[in-house]
Amino acid sequence: MNIRNQWPVLPIVAGLASGLLTGCGSETGDSSGDGSNVVVGMSDDVLATDPASGYDPGSWLLFNNVFQSLLSFPKGATEPQPEAAESCAFTDTQTSVYRCTLKDGLKFSNGDALTSEDVKFSFDRMLKINDPDGPAIMFPTLDEVEAPDEKTVVFHLNTSDATFPSKIASGAGSIVDHNEYDAGKLRKDGQAVGSGPYKLDSFDDGQAVFSVNENYKGTAKVNNTGVTLKFFDGDQTALKQAIQNGDVDIAYRGLTAGDIADMEKADDGTGTEVVEGSSAEVQHLVFNMDDPVAGKLGVRKAIAHLLDREALIRDVYQGTATPLYSIIPAGIAGHNTAFFDTYGARPSKSKAEAALRADGINGKVKLTLWSTPSRYGPATDQELNAIAAQLNASGLFDADVKSVPFGQYEKDIAAGKYGVYVKGWVPDYPDADNFTAPFFGKGNVLSNNYDNGTITGTLIPRTAALTNRASTDKEFGELQDIVADELPVLPVWQAKQYAVVRDGVYGLEYCLDASTVFRFWELSKDA
Repeated sequence: MNIRNQWPVLPIVAGLASGLLTGCGSETGDSSGDGSNVVVGMSDDVLATDPASGYDPGSWLLFNNVFQSLLSFPKGATEPQPEAAESCAFTDTQTSVYRCTLKDGLKFSNGDALTSEDVKFSFDRMLKINDPDGPAIMFPTLDEVEAPDEKTVVFHLNTSDATFPSKIASGAGSIVDHNEYDAGKLRKDGQAVGSGPYKLDSFDDGQAVFSVNENYKGTAKVNNTGVTLKFFDGDQTALKQAIQNGDVDIAYRGLTAGDIADMEKADDGTGTEVVEGSSAEVQHLVFNMDDPVAGKLGVRKAIAHLLDREALIRDVYQGTATPLYSIIPAGIAGHNTAFFDTYGARPSKSKAEAALRADGINGKVKLTLWSTPSRYGPATDQELNAIAAQLNASGLFDADVKSVPFGQYEKDIAAGKYGVYVKGWVPDYPDADNFTAPFFGKGNVLSNNYDNGTITGTLIPRTAALTNRASTDKEFGELQDIVADELPVLPVWQAKQYAVVRDGVYGLEYCLDASTVFRFWELSKDA
C-alpha cells in the first residue's frame, strides 16, 4: 500500500483456533438482522469514510461493510467470488480485459439504482483523485473502464494482471453512488452511501454507528440489528478494561501481546474468551543496499545467521506470533521456507563469523537498527532492542537501536539515511503477488534500493499472467530463493490475529482470516 502497513492486532496463523465458537454465518440470505446490536472496540482509527482515500485497516473495515465490490472474499477463502456482480471473467488469453455482469436489482442504501455507470464512476474517480493516502496505487495496470450497458463493466488493463480480481474484491473496489460523490474531490462530511450490508448512520471521533441496509442484495446474511464501533485511539489499557467490564462485546485490534497472553491464561470470571484466527500480516528487517555497512552481503548474512526468531516470539511476543522464514507468509499459496533452508532456525556464530570474514570484515560491525514506536506494533522497539542484543552477544557486532516518530521515520528512509530498519505489511489481498510485486524494483515500498532483473523482468510478469494461481508456485519459489540469497530483507515474524469476545456473542471466528475482511454481518449476540 502507501502502504497499508498499519500495525497489527498483534504480531499470523495458518489456521483457525481449535474449539471455534458456534457459527452463525451463511453464504446466502437476506439482510434482515435478527439479533441484537453488537458493540466492537478497536484501538485503530478510521482515517477515511471515502473509499477513494482510505488505505488503512480501520477505513477498510468500514468500506467492507458499507460498500459493495464486484467481487468479495467469502469467509475463510482466498479466492474472490461474485458479490455485486453476477459473474466476472477475463475475456482474452493475455488476462488484460476483464468483464463483469451486474446482478439485477442492486440499490444503494438511499434507494438509488446501482448500475455499471456507478462502477465506472467509482474507479475513474479514485484514479483521478489519486489521493496519496488512497488505494489508486493498487491499479497501475488499469487503463480504462467501459460501461457499454447498465449491467456490463469492462476493464482494460495495460498488461497482464491475473490478480486484478483480488484487487477489485478488496476495499479498493468499493462502489459509490455517482449522484452522491464529486468526481474530482474527496467527500469530507464523514458520511458514506454504499450498497453493502450496512448503512453508516453516524461517525465521529468516539464511535461509528451502523444499521442494517434493507436495500442490500448480495451474499451476506446479516445476523444482528446493527454494529457500534467504538474507537479507543491507541489506549490499549482502556480497550482491555472495556471488554472485561462489558462495555464492548468484542475487542479487536490493539490489545498487547501481554494482554492477550494474560487473558488466555486467566480464569477471571469476566466472561471473556480469546479467539485466534488466521491472517497474513508480516514484519521484516529491511536492508538499504546502498548503505556502506548494511549494503555488504557479509553483514546481512551474519545478521541472518544470528537472528533468533524463536527467542523473540517467546520473550517479546509471548507466543502471539510465529517465526517467518520467507517473504510470502504461511497460508498463502506459493509460500516456501527459503530462509530456513538457507540459514537454519538456530543462531550460528561460526557461520555468521565466516560470512563476515568472507567479505573481508574482521572487526566488530558497528550498526544502528532503526525503529518506530507504534506503527508496526506496540512491541516494535522492544523487539529491535532484543535483536540488537542477539547481535552483540555474538561478539561480532556493536549494535544499537534508535526509534523515531513515524513521519520522520518515513522521510529518513526515503532519503536513504538508514541502513537497517523495520517494516510491517498488512496485505491488500491474500495472494503471493501482494507480498512480492510491491517490494521489488524501482519505486518499491521498502525504499531500499534493491532491484533484481530476474524478479522484476521475468518472475513477477510471468506470475501476473497466470490465472491459475496454484500454477505460480515454481516462479514464486524461485523468487523467494533469490531474495534469501541476496538478502534485501530479512523476514522476522508472521502475526497471529486475535480478538476477545464476551460470552453470548458469536461469529467472531468468521471475521479473522487471511482476507483481512472483518465481517460485521457474521456477528450475533444473545438478546
